[in-house]
Amino acid sequence: MISRRSILLSALASALAATSIGFFSQPGFAQSSSDTVRIGYQRSSTLIAVLKSNGELDKALAPLGVKVTWNEFTSGLPLLESINVGSVDFGADVADTVPIFAQAAGAQLAYVAEEKASPSAQAILVAEKSPIQTLADLKGKKVAVTKGAGSHYLLLAALAKAGLTFKDITPAYLAPADGRAAFVSNNVDAWVAWDPFYTSARHQTNAHVLSDGSGGLASYKRYYLASAAFADKRSDVLNVIYTKLAETGRWVKEHPKDAAALLAGLWSIEPAIVEEANSHRSYAVDRVTPDGLSEQQKIADVFFAEGLIPTKVKTDAVKIWTPRGS
Repeated sequence: MISRRSILLSALASALAATSIGFFSQPGFAQSSSDTVRIGYQRSSTLIAVLKSNGELDKALAPLGVKVTWNEFTSGLPLLESINVGSVDFGADVADTVPIFAQAAGAQLAYVAEEKASPSAQAILVAEKSPIQTLADLKGKKVAVTKGAGSHYLLLAALAKAGLTFKDITPAYLAPADGRAAFVSNNVDAWVAWDPFYTSARHQTNAHVLSDGSGGLASYKRYYLASAAFADKRSDVLNVIYTKLAETGRWVKEHPKDAAALLAGLWSIEPAIVEEANSHRSYAVDRVTPDGLSEQQKIADVFFAEGLIPTKVKTDAVKIWTPRGS
């Protein structure tokens, strides 16, 4: 039987359906084999995409007698729901806002790693010749944003900086592909997006970056999570995954052209665009600490005030897995 927290998380995902975020229904508490780690990822999960392509994680886990199964998801919420109900053991990078929805639903997850802040990896875009020149100019304008995403928090923070509230704009809740289409066709005045979407759109349209997350607006960390049960049971596997993620993050930054060429083939995006988008991301994999979750609390408080989550969340009241030697 699916627990109440699973039902709540499903309800949260349903509440976000207006954003065109797909929700992947799962069969229930499937048990993980001791010789398998089931990894969930999104198409844009950069470091996992590299590891899946080069086979390095499979090789590193072979001495433990553990094989990898790869499970692709359309977005972060269904990925975390699958971890919660036991269909996936480990989830590759989700935006900072996604674990907050999971916590609000009582999901039993563990933070495994974070990618350090990448404030320039998401931005508010306006057309090249738009009259919108400052954040204050967004008043009364129609803005495309993915509801509940990291970009949603960036928009809320940017409006607050300009002395505006969400009621001062007309939001168009759209998934990234739909947001891009609306922006390119001038059906919205601004679009809040993350990489590689916004870099690709900027190249296509010569769009202007009105604001990114710099200056303390939104750090935009991304997180890797596992089920709490898996974190307790297979710390050896998580140590290998953590090590390979950190190594791969360094490789992407140290070999930008090679990484862009590999990812361009996987994503069907021009290598130059991938390279520029990757330059906005830190890809610095590190352990999670309670103090490091301070912005998560800010996001949770803002989302609760906006009615995006149904209950207050204490973001450091969560299991944090610690890598060996830390």
